[in-house]
Amino acid sequence: MQNIGIVGMSIMGRNLALNFERQGYKVSIFNRTHKKFKKILSKNNKKKIIPYFTIKSFILSLNKPKIILLMLKAGKHIDNIIKSFKPFLEKGDIIIDGGNSFYKDTIKRCNQLSLKNIYFIGAGISGGEEGALYGPSIMPGGSKKAYNIIFPILKKISAKFNNKPCINYIGPNGSGHYLKMIHNGIEYSDMQIISESYIILKKILNLSNSEISNIFKNWNSGELNSYLTEITYKIFNKKDKNGLYIIDIILDEAYHKNTVKWLIKDSLETEEPLTIISSSLFARYLSSMKNQRINASKVLYGPNKKFNLKKSNNIIEDLRRSFYLSRILSYSQAFSQLKKSSKKYSWKINFENIIDIFSSGCIIRSKLFKKIKNIYKKNIKIDNLLLSKYFIKISKKYQNSLRNIINLSVKNGIPIPAFYNSIAYYDSYRSFKLPANLIQAQRDYFGSHSYKRIDKSGFYHTKWI
Repeated sequence: MQNIGIVGMSIMGRNLALNFERQGYKVSIFNRTHKKFKKILSKNNKKKIIPYFTIKSFILSLNKPKIILLMLKAGKHIDNIIKSFKPFLEKGDIIIDGGNSFYKDTIKRCNQLSLKNIYFIGAGISGGEEGALYGPSIMPGGSKKAYNIIFPILKKISAKFNNKPCINYIGPNGSGHYLKMIHNGIEYSDMQIISESYIILKKILNLSNSEISNIFKNWNSGELNSYLTEITYKIFNKKDKNGLYIIDIILDEAYHKNTVKWLIKDSLETEEPLTIISSSLFARYLSSMKNQRINASKVLYGPNKKFNLKKSNNIIEDLRRSFYLSRILSYSQAFSQLKKSSKKYSWKINFENIIDIFSSGCIIRSKLFKKIKNIYKKNIKIDNLLLSKYFIKISKKYQNSLRNIINLSVKNGIPIPAFYNSIAYYDSYRSFKLPANLIQAQRDYFGSHSYKRIDKSGFYHTKWI
């Protein structure tokens, strides 16, 4: 009998199956189209991975309780495969959705399957192709009892940090998939901040790819250390067979998946200002308007004077500081959103456990998480990470650099939405008074919506006309 079954033999499912096998587990695999079996079987020398061509034979091949990992596209595919499984499942069996499903769909599936005494785990998995093969970070949400059953097997295949597995129980029902949305939101903002740093170095300082690579490599040795910073400096050195830099021949259209779109929609429901992550998603939307941008570039005007500066250590340091402060602000927004949703759904998420999960294996792993873990150790009830002593110190020291970089970019007509929104959020959050009093006056003027006063309690309305 096999230890685990995996459905879906695309890159992630295939590599996870090989990961399980390498750890000594027997794996059953199933895929709607049988052609994808060839790729994995060609790498399966130990014959511990066995393909099954019917759902019945696939499920009946598994030990009890049956553990089935779904690595499928989010949506109806998940519901359809669960429906086809039901005749062959028994009380206590466990289905794990390791794809990027919407957390509210996961909540529904947990509730529906619990009526049949079948466990459903929504597990966010991060690490990409390499992580799936050698050790991803895993974020399981659902029944704690089911988690305790699957933990030993998932622990073996997960990434490790200081000999600790990068997997931990997140909370009930959809909490694991919600955390994956947060993860992906941070990933989007990090990537946007990095790309804005790149275009400033390229267009304003006129640096070569090699020079830019060296700058990112130097940054990665300090407080900007992260997986994304590391792969960035490697990207700038890669050439094709004709000697052309790959980065220079890639079309400037960035694609996206649904997880961050869902996160932004959820931020509207929770009324949390996720401005840096949302601007990073909108930047991808704008990038996809390539034909419109080409036409607009011919008729719309930018700055009359270009500030093509020579390489300046002061500007590079300002940019490094802007990168770090913007990353801090983005993480602060994301964790504030997570805290609000955890409270809303009574997930009781342990934030220190999350930091451990993000320490290795995942795309957003960075040195900054060590600082964040220390903050939560000292004050788990902190409203916003910006209010910690460390972040206060950094913001005081780095905020003028961010202003300098924004000023330089505006003068040169360089779009930097993540940097813009970082300083806007920072200045708004630290403002004792905002111009919202005028907005309330306008709302009361045209709609009698009323307003609060600073000198009295209650709500008031003025007859403005």
